[in-house]
Amino acid sequence: MMASASSDVSQFHHTPSYCEENVYLLCKKLCADGVVDASDLFVVFISNEHKHIPLWHQKASHRADGIILWDYHVICVQKRKQAKSVDLVWDLDSTLSFPSTLASYVSDGIRPSFELFSEFQRVFRIVHAPLFLRYFASDRRHMKDSEGNWMSPPPEYKPIVAQDGTVHNLNQFIEMSTKDVLEDVGEDSVNAVFTKQLGVLVGESQLEQFFSCISS
Repeated sequence: MMASASSDVSQFHHTPSYCEENVYLLCKKLCADGVVDASDLFVVFISNEHKHIPLWHQKASHRADGIILWDYHVICVQKRKQAKSVDLVWDLDSTLSFPSTLASYVSDGIRPSFELFSEFQRVFRIVHAPLFLRYFASDRRHMKDSEGNWMSPPPEYKPIVAQDGTVHNLNQFIEMSTKDVLEDVGEDSVNAVFTKQLGVLVGESQLEQFFSCISS
């Protein structure tokens, strides 16, 4: 079943400031509802070594252009294999169409043509959804201050535990550096995303290219 041109964002669970868990549940719901097969979904973590990454058209922004600086953000990319179909981005925190085409999300939400200082250059960790759903875990420790108080109210459901019993590894997904991105996007790097638990790292100029290299 193909994803519709527009979906009702309110049908998906969303807890502010817990984008990684929101995307985890979004992937599960898209699969459970028969919208897409898990093999066509990719979880994309966006961050850098400075934990300062700008994104536009974000609901949490107080500016007209929707720009906000996140320490990290997480979205879902759906690879669509039908002839003449386009890849989609599912971002529960974006004011762009839901889902957006990958091309429009990149041009309007990421804006790679916008010249940024090096400290704001974004890195993208692309993780195949079946691996993410199997291995990801978070006990939400990153959302508590030094005194143990919540910096943002947590979801009401229990923390996500990995299938192997791991209770927290979010830090492994969000730790990334511009110096670690792929030199070239090719067959080897594309194949690696289907086997590596933590996926592969690409730069913002490589994001669309990477998904275009995934065989249909």
